[in-house]
Amino acid sequence: MSVIAYIRKSTDKQSFEHQEYEIKQYAQKHNLKIDRWVEESISSRKELKKRQLGKLLEELKEGDCLICSEISRLSRSVGEIFLILQTLISKKCQVVSIKENYNFSNSLQSQILAFGFGLSSQIERDLISQRTKTALDAKKAAGVKLGRPFGAESKKLKLSKNTKRIRDLLDKKVSKNQIARIMGVQKITLRRFIKRMGWSD
Repeated sequence: MSVIAYIRKSTDKQSFEHQEYEIKQYAQKHNLKIDRWVEESISSRKELKKRQLGKLLEELKEGDCLICSEISRLSRSVGEIFLILQTLISKKCQVVSIKENYNFSNSLQSQILAFGFGLSSQIERDLISQRTKTALDAKKAAGVKLGRPFGAESKKLKLSKNTKRIRDLLDKKVSKNQIARIMGVQKITLRRFIKRMGWSD
C-alpha cells in the first residue's frame, strides 16, 4: 500500500503550505507515512488528462491511498469529482478528503456517497439546462429573434465565396490583418480558412 498526498493550487500567488500542513497533521494523527507528494500549479478547468492528477489516477493500484486537504483540490466540477471517485473506488483505492472528513473506499457507504456526487452532477446539468431554456423563452416572449439574422452569412461562407479574391490578395503580399479587415472577419478565422484551403500560412 502506498500513501500519496495530492496538493494543487490554481495560481502562482497561492501557496502549497496550508495544504501540506493539513495533510501532515492528518498523517501524524492516523500514523500514516506519506510515500509520495504530488504537487501541481494548474487550474482544475484543464482537462484531467493534461494534469498530473490524470496520470496519477492511472498509476494508483489496489490498496493505495490518495489524500487531499479538501475535495475541491481534485476538481471544482461535481461531475469530474464523481468520475475521479468512481475510477478510484473501482480500483479499490482509498480517497481521503480531510476538510470534509470524507473517506472513500470500496465500502457500500463510500459508493452511496460517490453516487450522491453523481446525482448532484446530474442535478447541476439539469439546472443549467433549465436556466438556459428559461432565458431563451423570456427572450422569445420579449420579441427577440434568436439565431442568426435572416439572410446573414456565416463567416466560413463569406470567405468561401471570396476564395479567388483572398488568393489574389495573398499573392499581392497583402497582410493577413488587412485581408481579415477587408473580409470583415477575425484574423484567426482567416488563418483557419487559409489552412483549410491548404495554402501556406
